Amino acid sequence: MRLSQMLFVTLREDPAEAEIPSHKLLVRAGYIRRIGSGIYAYLPMMWRVLQKVSQIVREEMNAAGAQETLLPQLQPSELWKESGRWDTYTQAEGIMFAFPDRQKREVALGPTHEEVITAVARDMIRSYRQLPVNLYQIQTKFRDEIRPRFGLMRGREFIMKDAYSFDLDEVGMKESYRKMHDAYHRILTRCGLEFRAVDADSGAIGGSGSQEFMVLAAAGEDEVLYTEDGQYAANVEKAVSLPPDAEPSPFEKFEKRDTPNTPTIESLAKFLNCSPTAIVKNVLYQVVYDNGKTVLVIVSIRGDQDVNEVKLQNELTKLAGQYGGKTIIALSVPSAEEQQKWAAKALPLGYMAPDLNDDYIKPLKDLEPKFLRLVDKTAVDLQLFVTGSNETDRHVVGANWGTQFKLPPLQVDVRKASAGDRAMHDPSQTLQTARGIEIGHIFQLGTKYSKAMGATFTSEQGEELPFVMGCYGIGVSRLAQSAVEQSYDKDGIVWPVAIAPYQAIVVIPNVNDTDQVSAANVIYTELSRAGVEVMLDDRDERAGVKFKDADLIGIPYRIVTGRSLQQGKVEVVRRATRESQEISIHEVVPTIKRWLEEAVKG
Repeated sequence: MRLSQMLFVTLREDPAEAEIPSHKLLVRAGYIRRIGSGIYAYLPMMWRVLQKVSQIVREEMNAAGAQETLLPQLQPSELWKESGRWDTYTQAEGIMFAFPDRQKREVALGPTHEEVITAVARDMIRSYRQLPVNLYQIQTKFRDEIRPRFGLMRGREFIMKDAYSFDLDEVGMKESYRKMHDAYHRILTRCGLEFRAVDADSGAIGGSGSQEFMVLAAAGEDEVLYTEDGQYAANVEKAVSLPPDAEPSPFEKFEKRDTPNTPTIESLAKFLNCSPTAIVKNVLYQVVYDNGKTVLVIVSIRGDQDVNEVKLQNELTKLAGQYGGKTIIALSVPSAEEQQKWAAKALPLGYMAPDLNDDYIKPLKDLEPKFLRLVDKTAVDLQLFVTGSNETDRHVVGANWGTQFKLPPLQVDVRKASAGDRAMHDPSQTLQTARGIEIGHIFQLGTKYSKAMGATFTSEQGEELPFVMGCYGIGVSRLAQSAVEQSYDKDGIVWPVAIAPYQAIVVIPNVNDTDQVSAANVIYTELSRAGVEVMLDDRDERAGVKFKDADLIGIPYRIVTGRSLQQGKVEVVRRATRESQEISIHEVVPTIKRWLEEAVKG
């Protein structure tokens, strides 16, 4: 491709809306263009990158036995109501673009396709003889992000590969899951990325187990906890660990004490000269279920620990049925304004006890009149502990469960694991931390969707059984940007060879020098004939501009027809290492071909 004929515009300044390096570089280098909030145009070079990523994904999915399809972006609400996720996606998470059509039928732009693919399987797969089946697609998805940011990392429109497996039983599903797990490793390795597979929370997709594939990068939104022995890795939302041992309480008897200006664990521990592990803190949450019911929750947890709100939401979702709901619309620490709506009197914030009286709750419609009380396992065995007294500036010390306070019957694990904790599988291993960008997520769905939507097959014994399903997603556009986030320098992008838009660029420093132009054209033609994807910078620009642009756009190999032409040589440069050498014009094609082969071999 000749740059003089290409839509090619680079910027010298960072775009105002860009916060992370990859977003800045993709805009500056002319790969993407912002059209609206969270909406980007993929320009010619970016489209080539996306096509390459898609092709690697397609090849590995096909090799694993999956069949490519294309499912509708526009989806009827009836399917989502069958699965029970319509309210979750339109109200609880609120990420689905939903609207009525001209016949007043509710439709939505698909953020995901579990319902659609389950309906297809329900209609077309009738017998065990047709199983297993794995169907996938690569196409645009839509999510109404509340705060689109980071370019293609969190947009409202993005390209994704999603696959869905259908099996006879759980054994078959786990085999399909293993195949996808292995395929994802091959995809990311071929794309030239440093990554880690980690245990993850299944979220609104659901299912019994899932793994995320994280591209490691300092700007990653997710925290990954892992052990050096390679035996454990998890998203912090899912991670488990052994908490530090609790220190013995210094208090020998129960009494109430004045503790002025001690609303935080740190200030209280310092005032009482005790360890935070001897304190039970009580955290207030407000949960709203999909039937409009609001429940106020008190979580008692050891003072040195924090609540993992993803784990807490999972526990509260399990309780939805007893409050007449199916799922959670909102979970939050209630603000001062929200407290005023339901609090019958001023709350002793910072000094609450596990037994805060229910008379703090106003008798309001759709408001549960009693606190739901949970205790984290870190607090269950504490003795002679410190906690609030329900009076401002006062705490109690030397308290015990079963004596001064009733132990809540709901004992749960909702603590947040953190770096430095001991590992569950080997206490001699401590959890390490890294930042990651989630670009893939695989789920063991089981029968969640098939049961809800009546998707069954006839077994060999003649029984009607629900499909056992798996779900497997990769963010294609997100992967492309994550590659930039992982590999760049002060001058621009450093693309992995496998997904670079072009493999080589021939630069003519001076287009008025006929020798330079002639040599460049010969090299460009020969490289093209040899199957190398090559650009020719034949623009009438200064040499410095061309070199800066070549660095910015990140093409792996650069060939310069400069002054060394007088000796029959050209300069070749590796973008990743900046290694430069002069070689004969006749050596250019075999040299570039050799470098490409070495890059493929890794």
